[in-house]
Amino acid sequence: MDKIIEDIKKCEKCELCKTRTQAVPGDGNLHAEIMFVGEAPGKNEDIKGVPFVGRAGKLLDEMLLKIGLERKDVYITNIVKCRPPENRDPTPSEKKTCSVHLDKQIEKMEPKIVVCLGRHSAGYLFEKYGIEFPGIGEAHGKSFKTESGLVLFPIYHPAAAIYNQKLKKDLEEDFQKLIEILKKTPKTGLLKDYF
Repeated sequence: MDKIIEDIKKCEKCELCKTRTQAVPGDGNLHAEIMFVGEAPGKNEDIKGVPFVGRAGKLLDEMLLKIGLERKDVYITNIVKCRPPENRDPTPSEKKTCSVHLDKQIEKMEPKIVVCLGRHSAGYLFEKYGIEFPGIGEAHGKSFKTESGLVLFPIYHPAAAIYNQKLKKDLEEDFQKLIEILKKTPKTGLLKDYF
């Protein structure tokens, strides 16, 4: 995993390397069975080198605490590891180029559950695993098992829930559903300590 992180920090495969302060590989437990995947770092993440440290990150931390978990219990990353200028959405080309890093992280860590934070993350991961993505509005709060046994669990991005209180309620409900999935997951590693 150290090699993957080092490769991410040195990556110059797309134009985002020219405008970033630093790449943001991920944060948390490298042996976690739950991985949270967002779309790309924002301004605060670009400065600190850690994903989800702004307002959306605070909400994510709050949601984790409500189900008895903390950042140290999970791994948090993004599809794109460098901040797009002005916090714009990453382009399809940027996602395609950068997703090789995420693929390696998933392969090395072997999480049991990947929580897709928002439509960009869910869209990429559903396509990667050959599952039709019905859209985040339809898919959020439902679990989708891949052929390899990995569970994809799409939810609304915390940033969307900050601006729309209805989505915040959905997000809270989806985290409660995540507890139920965790209870049904074979008890190994991290999860045995919690459920």
